[in-house]
Amino acid sequence: MNTRVAVQTTDAPAAIGPYSQAIVCGEFVFTSGQVALDPATAQLVGADVAAQTARVLANLAAVLEKAGSSLADVVRTTVYLRDMADFAAMNAVYAASFHGTPPARSTVAVAGLPKDARVEIDAIARVRRA
Repeated sequence: MNTRVAVQTTDAPAAIGPYSQAIVCGEFVFTSGQVALDPATAQLVGADVAAQTARVLANLAAVLEKAGSSLADVVRTTVYLRDMADFAAMNAVYAASFHGTPPARSTVAVAGLPKDARVEIDAIARVRRA
């Protein structure tokens, strides 16, 4: 039987609701969506989607690292964009963060995101250590 273990790190924004930053279950970690919040201030950073995407991926990397994983271990992401016109700029930053075989991905347009962010990303990744 697999146990669920919550992941908590101060190197990524604290949960602002009744959820965990991530859950490790078996050989996988399932992250909550990350927006471009500075972990120290909980304020949104980056005026454009490229800057926000970079912060989002840094937040995801911190959560994954705490879980015993990394961006290199990601098998699937979901990207939520407030405006599909931002797709190319987000995609350029995203592509630079995933080397080799990129993870499977869905990208969807949404009506709004927390803190009026332009992008949110969640991930599923393999865990190298349990």
